Amino acid sequence: MLENYKIILASNSPRRQELLKGLDLNFSVKTIPNIDETYPETLKGEEIPLFLAEKKADAYKQIMEDDTLIITADTIVWHKDRVFGKPKDKEDAVEMLKALSDDVHTVFTGVCVMSNCKKSTFVVASEVKFSKLSDEEISFYVDKYKPFDKAGSYGVQEWIGYVGVEHIAGSFYNIMGLPVQRLYQELKKF
Repeated sequence: MLENYKIILASNSPRRQELLKGLDLNFSVKTIPNIDETYPETLKGEEIPLFLAEKKADAYKQIMEDDTLIITADTIVWHKDRVFGKPKDKEDAVEMLKALSDDVHTVFTGVCVMSNCKKSTFVVASEVKFSKLSDEEISFYVDKYKPFDKAGSYGVQEWIGYVGVEHIAGSFYNIMGLPVQRLYQELKKF
């Protein structure tokens, strides 16, 4: 359906690459280093990843050709009116997981699909309920899986998801970092 486009996934995330491959699309991966990922402090919840996904896409405008279609995404964990992005270090990862333990949080992924003549943005939300995690379980996970490149300090598809996730409302793939069902619907419009 997109044979007239060269699709570029603008993400180094192996999870996003794996998920996009699942749609059986031909795409390449291209990233621009050091894209500014700051956002206004006034943004809350779903506004943050939507703003960042669009900001990332805009950074690619200068390299786009007429047949280029760029896909960018950003994922955050939102808990008690606070954003949990990627942890700074081990201690930050442990503190995030302690805060998420025995509680519900929301994972928001903002996505931008852009060509030279069209832009589509959307956000998908998924709620995750974690069971009570012991300090030992949290330390084991952080030490073994080193979730320093993951929003909220966890990968739902890893050990902690197997033992800690009690309930999910929404897209599992959104929690991994790319809501592929919704992305597919948006791509069909191109």
